Amino acid sequence: MTTTVRGREDVTSHVPGHVDHEHGVDVLDGSEQDGHGQHHAHPLHKVWLFLISMRTGLWIILTLGVLTLLGTLLMQVEPEVRADAAAYQQWLAGTPTQRYGGWAGILDKLGLFHVFSTWYFIALFGLLSLSILACSVNRAPRLWRVATRPRTTMSTVFYDHAPLRATIDLPIDGAAAVERVRAALHHRHFRILDAPDQRGSALYADRFRWGPFGTVIAHLSLILVMLGFVVSASTGFRDKSFIAPVGVPVSVGHGTGLVVEAKSFTDSYYDNGAPKDYVSDLVLTADGKQVARHDTRVNSPLIYDGVWFHQSSFGIGADVTVKDGDTTVYSGLVPLQWQSDDGQQSIGQLSIPARGLTVFVIEAASGRVLADLPAGSAQLEVHKAGVDNPLAAPVVSQGQSSLVDGLTYTYQRNRQYTGLTVKQDSGSWVVGLGAALLILGCYLVFFMPHRRLWVRVRDNADGTSQVRLGAPLKRDPGFEPVFEDLVSTINRTDAPVGQTPEE
Repeated sequence: MTTTVRGREDVTSHVPGHVDHEHGVDVLDGSEQDGHGQHHAHPLHKVWLFLISMRTGLWIILTLGVLTLLGTLLMQVEPEVRADAAAYQQWLAGTPTQRYGGWAGILDKLGLFHVFSTWYFIALFGLLSLSILACSVNRAPRLWRVATRPRTTMSTVFYDHAPLRATIDLPIDGAAAVERVRAALHHRHFRILDAPDQRGSALYADRFRWGPFGTVIAHLSLILVMLGFVVSASTGFRDKSFIAPVGVPVSVGHGTGLVVEAKSFTDSYYDNGAPKDYVSDLVLTADGKQVARHDTRVNSPLIYDGVWFHQSSFGIGADVTVKDGDTTVYSGLVPLQWQSDDGQQSIGQLSIPARGLTVFVIEAASGRVLADLPAGSAQLEVHKAGVDNPLAAPVVSQGQSSLVDGLTYTYQRNRQYTGLTVKQDSGSWVVGLGAALLILGCYLVFFMPHRRLWVRVRDNADGTSQVRLGAPLKRDPGFEPVFEDLVSTINRTDAPVGQTPEE
């Protein structure tokens, strides 16, 4: 009894022509020849080659990555604001112009304040989707053919030069040798197909034949993930600074028709003064009817109809009303969320973009006693765009008003507030589905690689037999020990067929 096992080697260098030994099929270049033997690619074939090119995909992904980075670093306007031309111009004249100066107009022309809804981002996304689909379509038929109609016979050249190969001489006839090989393969859960062979017997065996489809699933999952991000960016909203004064109903807006009210707020602290827990009792109503109520924490949001309410901050704010005669131009709670450098003052800010005004609301910080800011009073420092010094900085007590540049400012009272992050992510389920498919695809590719094996059995004149095995080894180093163990099992005649030497 003799066994010869040879290791890895590039089989294609020994075979005339080019045979794909990973899939057992001929590789065609898709071009046509004229009468002089010259290759001429069809125009549509050039488009096809462009779509399935890895270089095409990499350049598109790189460009989309740069645009996504710009969309992350630059301010992005909410879809409903951009839909209203007047509201958009007011938004553009506000913070973007203050932050980016003369560049704001250029960034606006380039569409960089709404990157994810620009025509070029959508076009690139569509092109990448086409490229991924083309790659999947290009690969899927071959994978299906290999899984359902595999090539079951190989030439002698293959057995001579396969990356994994072995020759075993057994002191039994060919029929018994075939049964021994079958039992060993069955024991390792291989599918076995009989192959035609006029000079003896041949078998084809494989395992995880559907594993290669993991690449197709992974490709399609990328389309879903990207689609989910585009849907989220173009249809959803995210308000990171939503203020809900305790006891005051506040409209959520964004077309939701929802109103949220913080019924109460509770905070607790560790002995060292660090926040331990803070929770808001939120009540959500729609059309005057309560639809949800939840004790909202940082990691326990209130969720209703796709809108999420996350606890993000808390503090004390000042109720301020600004009127132009009988017309109210501002009314709301101004969070006193900053402190002066010396820690003596708590500061908040409100804006009136239509008038180009920014107003700082200043109070004595908690536990501080300031002669110029007695308890129960606030300073209203009014600034106008393009004017260096404040227009005025009156100090008013609760319930009192002050007239500045034609507007009446009234400091009503202090009130506790809870800060929320409110978001609606319409594409989150699409992203979730894509992520699940990506995990499934990667699992199939990395943990269920298609393992294939060809076996040829010949009877010798003296009643013995020779078994030859060959297998490809591409991107599956784990197959080599399985192959060696299989050869060892077939070679052993002192153990029951199908048992490994360790058993």
